[in-house]
Amino acid sequence: MRKILLLSIALITAVAIKAQEVVRESYHYATHQSEQLYLDKYVVEDECQSPRPALIFAFGGGFVRGERDTDYYVSFFERMARAGIVVVSIDYRLGLKSIPEGVGLVDMIGLLDNAVTIAVEDLYAATCYVVDNSQQWGVDTSKIMISGSSAGAITALQAEWLRCSGAEIAEVLPSDFRYAAVISCAGAIFSTKGKPKFRCEPAPMMLFHGTSDSNVPYDKASVMGVGFFGSKYVAGQLKRLDAPYYFYSAQYVDHSLAATPLHDQCDLILQFIDEYVVRGVRAQIEAEAVECNATKRDTHFSVKEYLSTNYSRE
Repeated sequence: MRKILLLSIALITAVAIKAQEVVRESYHYATHQSEQLYLDKYVVEDECQSPRPALIFAFGGGFVRGERDTDYYVSFFERMARAGIVVVSIDYRLGLKSIPEGVGLVDMIGLLDNAVTIAVEDLYAATCYVVDNSQQWGVDTSKIMISGSSAGAITALQAEWLRCSGAEIAEVLPSDFRYAAVISCAGAIFSTKGKPKFRCEPAPMMLFHGTSDSNVPYDKASVMGVGFFGSKYVAGQLKRLDAPYYFYSAQYVDHSLAATPLHDQCDLILQFIDEYVVRGVRAQIEAEAVECNATKRDTHFSVKEYLSTNYSRE
């Protein structure tokens, strides 16, 4: 009798584990400038489940490097998939992978602008691909979120800002489409025309950023209206609009917050999705993490210092 009971328990456990198995499938979603772009879909198969939220993710790497299936990201994708979310990790073109020798500041601004623009184009194309396949994939198109780390977070924030601004680049999206949320790990908006503003209320945003980030500005770094406007600046814009957001800042923390929330703050991210996306909660939350014994670091950097940190050849 005891052997039968143990066998039954083992079978039940095996079935439960199988039910939580994350399936990854790869798809070709676009060809841009002769570059073949792919995405990976992560999902827990469940034939009885109703349409689910989807999270489109863009990797980090300064628009120089990065891969959609880095192991560090995959564990986050699988955690989200087991929570009932269809996760889509995308390729995008790396506009700064070949920076010319001796490039000047003006030319560098042009290269940055192009790199962000083509990354957003690819994110929009991936979004359209998910929408087109939503019925087959079991995706609720009213709950499609975008997310990213570092350069990927810049891409996600830029995409939503341009969509809200009525930019021509965003016209590829369905006319009635809007993102359900933006989850940004050390991101910013890049503007060449002064301080960016939202013409309409953007999607609820979850913003992670360290105050000592020398890779992506925590607040803003601009010269003559050209530059990056980080999480603190974005949160200020959302606050003035009475738009929902969750801003998590960490005192004296560097660019590590581009990655660590994907593991350390998974429960918080899932709570944000449940409250802001699924249940439609409208709240403005600002949480500051302060480590009592933290080493004090610089919190202000010049544009030159940001560029040097990311693109120095030394």
